[in-house]
Amino acid sequence: MMKISANRCFPLITLISSLLILSGCNKNRPGDDDIVKNEPASSSLYATAMNAHLARTVNLGNALEAPHEGDWGMIIRKEYIDSIAAAGFTAVRIPIKWSAHADKVPPYTVDPAFFTRIDEVVGWCLDAGLNAIIDFHHYDELTSDPESHKERWLAIWRQISQHFSNAPDSIFFELLNEPHDALTADLWNRYLAEAIDLIRKDNPTRILIAGPVQWNAFDKLNTLVLPQDTLLIATFHYYLPFHFTHQGAEWVDGSNAWMGTTWTATDEEKQNLEDDFETAASWGQTYNRPLFLGEFGAYSKADSLSRILWTTFVRETAESKGISWAYWEFGAGFGIYDRGTNSWRDGLLNALIPH
Repeated sequence: MMKISANRCFPLITLISSLLILSGCNKNRPGDDDIVKNEPASSSLYATAMNAHLARTVNLGNALEAPHEGDWGMIIRKEYIDSIAAAGFTAVRIPIKWSAHADKVPPYTVDPAFFTRIDEVVGWCLDAGLNAIIDFHHYDELTSDPESHKERWLAIWRQISQHFSNAPDSIFFELLNEPHDALTADLWNRYLAEAIDLIRKDNPTRILIAGPVQWNAFDKLNTLVLPQDTLLIATFHYYLPFHFTHQGAEWVDGSNAWMGTTWTATDEEKQNLEDDFETAASWGQTYNRPLFLGEFGAYSKADSLSRILWTTFVRETAESKGISWAYWEFGAGFGIYDRGTNSWRDGLLNALIPH
């Protein structure tokens, strides 16, 4: 179990939210009826209050979601966490490839040394006064062959849940990054309900985060069916126009043809973006769920001015609709921090946190 000293605990639960939890958490545990229909959450005041702690989040990408930390050139260091806090961010999202560090056969034991490393990074975040999202990232086998990997995914979550059962409320769990392919909406809605039920046994008041299929697409929120659990935040990702945000991306076929695509904040460009965010916000209002923009960013091969304009407008639009956000990402291809010079890229940083 992760041991958290008292001085790391965040006094986040108000009297009202405590009463909401005590009165509503257990009775809102998901059951079969909740899996097959979607209804507005009965009360999300506490989840909404906790979502505010994710108001300005940055992803620690290309590190722990690689097969092994360092494989993609990024290793998380304490000084990075301290710099993030000093810059004015409120939280970090930690993408983690848990599946690369667990046995292939039951009981699918997670490597204790890997848990120790995660504890170290999470501890740095708490010491710096940051909230932290433990994100289950890049379980490719689950998305390509869900039936064969469901039990392993749940078994790993059982271990994560037990390990962090005593962690403060400033630690959030994100069930799975960007479900897609063979993990259809029907399967995903059922799997996430089972995972939530499992996690609630050790973390009855933990805030959990889940998003829709098709890589957490904003326009697939209408396929997301969340159980009647009041302690949930819905997430989506935004990288549109894709030809702009992913021009020259080495992992995207044909992206070199998009080089030179700009985003200049024309009325049409802004309206398209605002319409997309209104679609997401309307879903959140309909189902009484707080929203978290878990990823957005433009790759470094786009021109700097376009990146700054787009990042600024996405951030402003999200905030105008009460949506917390997490920029992708800290110090790699989309990065706002230059690890070579140990300095912020001021234009992008100011786009996120105006000074």
